[in-house]
Amino acid sequence: MPITVRRIQPDDVDLLRRVRLAALRDTPDAFAKTHAEESVYPDEFWDGRARSNASGPEHTTFFAFDGGDCVGLVGGHQALDGDHVDLVSMWTDPAARGRGVGAALVAAVLEWADGRTVELWVTHGNDGAKRLYERCGFVETGAHQALPSDPCKDEIRMRRTGG
Repeated sequence: MPITVRRIQPDDVDLLRRVRLAALRDTPDAFAKTHAEESVYPDEFWDGRARSNASGPEHTTFFAFDGGDCVGLVGGHQALDGDHVDLVSMWTDPAARGRGVGAALVAAVLEWADGRTVELWVTHGNDGAKRLYERCGFVETGAHQALPSDPCKDEIRMRRTGG
């Protein structure tokens, strides 16, 4: 069955919480927040995120599905300086990796960005993710920073110029 991608809907609160927490458990080194932090967020947080990301050009979340099973998610948000979009919170279920889920999720954010430059941070050593982003046209910018959830690890900045 082909992978399908759709934007989050306001009533996807439980799906968002379930998939996001699964991502944080599966690959804690890939995210700025930890499972321990987000697992105690109140219902109002998840409801607000689902509603705010369901429409508009400033924030978004996309889910990838294999049939009825959600097998990935990614977020996008307009940077505070307004000159680019940040691709964030990318995750693919381990059972679905290598099947084009990541590329489909990146493509959804690029389409939503509508020609804007897209940037992201990828954890140093996460070679599979870095190769995916390179295949999708991202290049390293030379910038790096400590991973917010584990300052002992570094992140690499990548960019894909819009257009």
